[in-house]
This record gives sequence, structure tokens and C-alpha cells, in this order.
Amino acid sequence: MTQLTPVRRASGNRPPVLDTALELAAGGVPVLPLRAGKVPFGNCPTCAGNACGGRPNMKTPGPCHCAGVCHAWAAATTDPAVITSPPWQTAWRQAVCVGYHPGGAGLTVVDLDDAAAIAWARTALPATRTVETTRGQHWIYRGAMTSRNAVRPGVDVKSLMAYARWLGHGTGAMTPLPDAVRVLAVKEPSTPRRAPQSLTAPLRGHGGECPHRTPAYLERGITMAVQRITDARTAVHATVYRAFLAVLSTHGRCGCLTETHVIRLFTAAQAKGESPRHCADAWANARTALGL
Repeated sequence: MTQLTPVRRASGNRPPVLDTALELAAGGVPVLPLRAGKVPFGNCPTCAGNACGGRPNMKTPGPCHCAGVCHAWAAATTDPAVITSPPWQTAWRQAVCVGYHPGGAGLTVVDLDDAAAIAWARTALPATRTVETTRGQHWIYRGAMTSRNAVRPGVDVKSLMAYARWLGHGTGAMTPLPDAVRVLAVKEPSTPRRAPQSLTAPLRGHGGECPHRTPAYLERGITMAVQRITDARTAVHATVYRAFLAVLSTHGRCGCLTETHVIRLFTAAQAKGESPRHCADAWANARTALGL
């Protein structure tokens, strides 16, 4: 996994974006040129309409043998021979900036578009490396995950199967990808499943040994979920669902959750204006999403 090491100054007659790309690639960051509008170069005629079969990911190109910069994030590479090949050289001369594939580098970028999104992140997410953008900030974490746009107003998550614009190294230490970011990419079912009559009953385990080291681990998880719900200022319903999802993803399979724990979560949600039915639906939907 890359540490995003500093980029050296451009050398020779190479375009500065190419020099930057080569330095990033040497550090394990898959790169691609971005044209005007900060978008990838389009498909060549042979690959138009995905007739070539496409490139499913940057490590296994699949049936496409196009030598050009032809498949957006999936074209990103760390191979200097490809980056400096004639088709790519042409693209670099037209490029306005360097793009990179965060997931391919084992990274996740939380793209915060405006001041309101930044303010939310400062209260909801752990601090990490921060890169200034034109309108907001990129928060970069160690670890890859599913990408998803518009996870909340002004917030996108870019990691696997996505690209981000290289804007410099930023400031601060890069920290591990937290569950608070992972749950942002989980979509709540659009049609809630009707909840069973008894919703606050503890979940039964699956016959395995409890993996938690001490009871304090569970208590800390419940306390954090309650605090996350209590601190929500907007998107309360989504926050409640994600808090339930985070608790269940960690504690839902071993039988540790008791009625008391679930009541604490429901009580916190109802204190923020959620109805008992909304709490029940969010709990049932989180269980369904995790296959519980």
C-alpha cells in the first residue's frame, strides 16, 4: 500500500503531469491522465460501446488489449512502460491533471464538496490526511472499499472502481479506514421489510465462540452508536440506520446483543424524533442487509 511519497520536480521535456504520474506510480499509485473537465479520455473506436469486453479492474485487464488510455479508472496503471508508451504520451500532452485509482492503491477518498460537508466530517469521522480541493477537501484513509456517490449532501466516497484527481500530498497523518466511512456506501433497502412484532429481543448467536475480548468492547460499541445518533443534526433517519448497521455488523452474529442494548439504541433514536416504527424498520433493514 502506498504512502503517497512526495513527487519530485519535472525533468527533461516531459509534461509536468507525466513526471508527477511516474512518481506516483513508483510509489504504488495507479494513475491515468485526465482531460479538460477533469474527466478520463474516452473509448477508442475499437472499444466503443464496450465491444472489446472492457477492463474489469486494473490488475486483470481482461480481453481488451487496447494500448491507449481507454477505460477510465480501469486504465489506471503503475507500469512505467505503459505510462510512457506513445498513445499515453499523446494523452499526457493533452491532459490537464493526473487522476489516480484510490482503491488500486489501497486507499479511500472521502470527497467533501463544500463547507457544510467538511463541518459534518469533522464531527462524524476520525481525522486523517486532508487535501484541499477547489471547493472543499479530500479526506484520505488507508484501506479500500466500495465507492458510492452522494452518500449524503456534498459527500462522495471514491475507492474501488473510481478515480480521484491528484491535488497534492495534503496535511496530517493518514489513518485506517473506519467503519463510519464503510457504512456510508451501504444502501438502505428502498422498500422496508415489515418488522416482526418483537424487535427488541436479543439476536441469537450462530453457535460460534464470541470473538470479543471483554464486555467493555461491546459496551464501547453501543456507546459510540448512541453518541453518533445523539449528535446527528441532519439526515437523522440515515444516521440511525447506519448506526444500527455498524453495531450489527460487529456484534450481530455472536449473540452478545441483549434486549437492554437494543432498547438503548432505540431510545436514542426516538429522542431524535424517530418513531418506534422507523426504528423497527431501520433495525430490520440493517439485519436484512447483513443477512441476519
